[in-house]
Amino acid sequence: MSRENEVRAVNGWLMLLVILALYGAGIWSIIQVAMEGSATGTVGWQSLTAMIGLWVAAMLLSPGFFIVEPNGSKVLLLFGNYKGTVKGYGFWWTHPFMVRRSVSLRARTLNGERLKVNDLAGNPVEIATIVVWQVVDTFAASFEVDDYEQYVSLQSETALRHNASAYPYDAEDDTVSLRRNTDEVSEHLRNEIQERVARAGVKVLEARLSHLAYAPEIAGAMLRRQQAAAIIAARQRIVDGAVGMVEMALNRMEAENVIRLDEERKAAMISNLMVVLCSEHAAQPVLNTGTLYS
Repeated sequence: MSRENEVRAVNGWLMLLVILALYGAGIWSIIQVAMEGSATGTVGWQSLTAMIGLWVAAMLLSPGFFIVEPNGSKVLLLFGNYKGTVKGYGFWWTHPFMVRRSVSLRARTLNGERLKVNDLAGNPVEIATIVVWQVVDTFAASFEVDDYEQYVSLQSETALRHNASAYPYDAEDDTVSLRRNTDEVSEHLRNEIQERVARAGVKVLEARLSHLAYAPEIAGAMLRRQQAAAIIAARQRIVDGAVGMVEMALNRMEAENVIRLDEERKAAMISNLMVVLCSEHAAQPVLNTGTLYS
């Protein structure tokens, strides 16, 4: 559970004036000591004590200044106790014994390395992801995990491996696959990474697959498989179209009484039309000087 407490530190410019005033008062005390010494021949211990006190106070207060940049923050610790987080940018001052840790709130990009994993079908694939994230809880990022940047990197890799093994690389039916359903897979990946890095106070803005390919040892075989599947699908469409065109031709000839064919001649015409429509090369006409039966 988050325990982040956003606080507002003392204005640094105001404290700078106070410290300069202390130094100025110390200088004035030196002048007083010198004047008293020249007038009486003795050292003015009261003025000297005041000078030392003012300068010690100024020196103790001086280390308390710090700067917060836009989209930056400072986590404040006093003797090991968390006191709050300053997120407002500007020039600030706080207790000089306060330890200040910088935590950036800017969006960051994790460009993951290529991983070799097995998909749902057991095929080895190479996959990589790009994750955009930012810190939203400085307490969790500072104290819930040891190194939140490394934590995000390792958890992103774990989530990517799990997602890659949950889907096939490609699918023939409507099954969700890595190659065809990139948006859906990326959204699932983002949600899983978010669940894993929530402990570190991190919000995942986006997660996208940056690389997806079969592993080199099976890439050639899978390419031939894809080519064969494409050829079969193309042939199937050609045949479906040819059958429809032959059926339309026969129906029109019969409807318009262009020619009447018996079953044997109709079969011969269907065969010729299918050859012409489905052939990969241009058909060569053959003139028949006789009849179909001789």
